[in-house]
Amino acid sequence: MIPIISEENAAEAFVEIFQDMPAWRKKMIHYIKDENPEINTAIIEAANKTNLDPKAVALGAYMTYKLVELAMKENEAILNFGE
Repeated sequence: MIPIISEENAAEAFVEIFQDMPAWRKKMIHYIKDENPEINTAIIEAANKTNLDPKAVALGAYMTYKLVELAMKENEAILNFGE
Protein backbone atom coordinates (compact mmCIF):
# COMPACT_ATOMS: atom_id res chain seq x y z
CA MET A 1 0.00 0.00 0.00
CA ILE A 2 1.31 3.45 -0.88
CA PRO A 3 1.59 5.75 2.13
CA ILE A 4 -0.38 8.96 2.40
CA ILE A 5 1.68 11.98 1.39
CA SER A 6 1.21 14.77 3.90
CA GLU A 7 1.06 18.44 3.01
CA GLU A 8 4.27 18.92 4.98
CA ASN A 9 6.09 16.28 2.92
CA ALA A 10 4.80 17.79 -0.31
CA ALA A 11 5.86 21.29 0.74
CA GLU A 12 9.31 20.03 1.77
CA ALA A 13 9.77 18.25 -1.55
CA PHE A 14 8.53 21.16 -3.64
CA VAL A 15 10.95 23.59 -1.97
CA GLU A 16 13.83 21.25 -2.78
CA ILE A 17 12.63 20.47 -6.32
CA PHE A 18 11.77 23.94 -7.53
CA GLN A 19 14.80 25.67 -6.05
CA ASP A 20 16.77 24.42 -9.09
CA MET A 21 14.57 21.99 -10.99
CA PRO A 22 17.04 20.97 -13.75
CA ALA A 23 19.79 20.24 -11.20
CA TRP A 24 17.36 18.36 -8.95
CA ARG A 25 16.15 16.21 -11.86
CA LYS A 26 19.75 15.33 -12.78
CA LYS A 27 20.49 14.48 -9.15
CA MET A 28 17.46 12.20 -9.03
CA ILE A 29 18.53 10.38 -12.19
CA HIS A 30 21.73 9.30 -10.44
CA TYR A 31 20.03 8.68 -7.09
CA ILE A 32 17.35 6.39 -8.50
CA LYS A 33 19.85 4.71 -10.80
CA ASP A 34 21.68 3.60 -7.63
CA GLU A 35 18.64 3.02 -5.41
CA ASN A 36 16.32 1.31 -7.89
CA PRO A 37 17.73 0.85 -11.39
CA GLU A 38 14.58 -0.90 -12.67
CA ILE A 39 12.44 2.12 -11.78
CA ASN A 40 14.97 4.45 -13.40
CA THR A 41 14.91 2.41 -16.61
CA ALA A 42 11.10 2.42 -16.64
CA ILE A 43 11.00 6.19 -16.15
CA ILE A 44 13.46 6.81 -18.97
CA GLU A 45 11.62 4.43 -21.31
CA ALA A 46 8.27 6.06 -20.54
CA ALA A 47 9.75 9.51 -21.05
CA ASN A 48 11.19 8.56 -24.41
CA LYS A 49 8.15 6.66 -25.72
CA THR A 50 5.58 9.45 -25.41
CA ASN A 51 4.83 12.49 -27.47
CA LEU A 52 5.26 14.55 -24.32
CA ASP A 53 8.38 16.41 -23.24
CA PRO A 54 10.68 13.66 -21.89
CA LYS A 55 12.13 15.96 -19.23
CA ALA A 56 8.65 16.81 -17.96
CA VAL A 57 7.63 13.14 -17.85
CA ALA A 58 10.81 12.25 -15.96
CA LEU A 59 10.34 15.18 -13.57
CA GLY A 60 6.83 14.00 -12.70
CA ALA A 61 8.03 10.45 -12.11
CA TYR A 62 11.01 11.52 -10.01
CA MET A 63 8.80 13.90 -8.03
CA THR A 64 6.35 11.09 -7.31
CA TYR A 65 9.18 8.79 -6.26
CA LYS A 66 10.51 11.45 -3.88
CA LEU A 67 7.07 12.11 -2.36
CA VAL A 68 6.43 8.41 -1.77
CA GLU A 69 9.91 8.00 -0.31
CA LEU A 70 9.35 10.88 2.15
CA ALA A 71 5.96 9.47 3.17
CA MET A 72 7.45 6.01 3.74
CA LYS A 73 10.20 7.46 5.94
CA GLU A 74 7.60 9.39 7.93
CA ASN A 75 5.49 6.25 8.41
CA GLU A 76 8.54 4.26 9.52
CA ALA A 77 9.43 6.98 12.03
CA ILE A 78 5.90 6.88 13.44
CA LEU A 79 5.93 3.08 13.69
CA ASN A 80 9.37 3.06 15.34
CA PHE A 81 8.53 5.88 17.75
CA GLY A 82 7.16 3.50 20.38
CA GLU A 83 10.18 1.20 20.30
